[in-house]
Amino acid sequence: MSKQQGGQRKGKTSPGASRKDFKKSYVKGNAPFRKNDGQQNKKPSNPDEIRLNKYVANSGICSRREADVHIATGLVSVNGKVVTEMGYKVKIGDEVRYDGARINPEKKAYVLLNKPKGFATTTSEGKGRTVMDLVANATTSRIKPIGRLGRNSKGLLLFTNDDVIVDKFTNSKNGVARLFHIELNKNLKLEDLKKIQAGFKVEGKLITVEEISYIDGASKKEIGLKVKNTGNTIIRTIFDYLKYEIESLDCVAIGHLTKKDIPRGSWKHLTEQELNTLKML
Repeated sequence: MSKQQGGQRKGKTSPGASRKDFKKSYVKGNAPFRKNDGQQNKKPSNPDEIRLNKYVANSGICSRREADVHIATGLVSVNGKVVTEMGYKVKIGDEVRYDGARINPEKKAYVLLNKPKGFATTTSEGKGRTVMDLVANATTSRIKPIGRLGRNSKGLLLFTNDDVIVDKFTNSKNGVARLFHIELNKNLKLEDLKKIQAGFKVEGKLITVEEISYIDGASKKEIGLKVKNTGNTIIRTIFDYLKYEIESLDCVAIGHLTKKDIPRGSWKHLTEQELNTLKML
């Protein structure tokens, strides 16, 4: 075999193609027998998972590189267990804490709803009409209601994903007062009003309120009641014990927040001033 014939055989990759052309084609990924570079078998990322260092960084505590250091030194826990593994992925619903404090990578959102009757205060699906349906378009952050209002109750309900604000409301010692306009099935006796003011025990548990009074210009069936409890169970307990039925219950104020300019069934985002005042309560 001549050198010329050998040279032709070595370069015979395809008609009119040189070895250089073939190499260029291989690099670009057009080779007929391309090696498996691992990309074909790579699993798509799960949108419901996020790397722990990114989760920590997105919460505003530090950069992602600094988050790696904090994770390695054991400052970060997931669902109560310290995680030091690099690349660990957090799932939706996981509780992540940094140095003992719970953190959240989502943008903080504060939504105030004027709830109408007929909507349950629940975050579960398949329950019929819920308050979550009413605020579905308010934010992409995963907000939840603070406290509850019964399906047939109405008025203000605050939603947030800020655990600091939630703790402020659920702190039994301090809390945030809510004002209710309540209409009973009969006039509230003065002796019962004074009993509620003083506080009394039901099954060994002391029941107290912040304030209670008749409403000026209305019948004595209508009263104003201020409590710091986040639910309305305490209100039901009071009037069930005293043999009254609640015909209407309307939360008209939460701290300094009122229903002004919020039509029934509508919501609004808290202003910066409203939020700052709420944090100072």
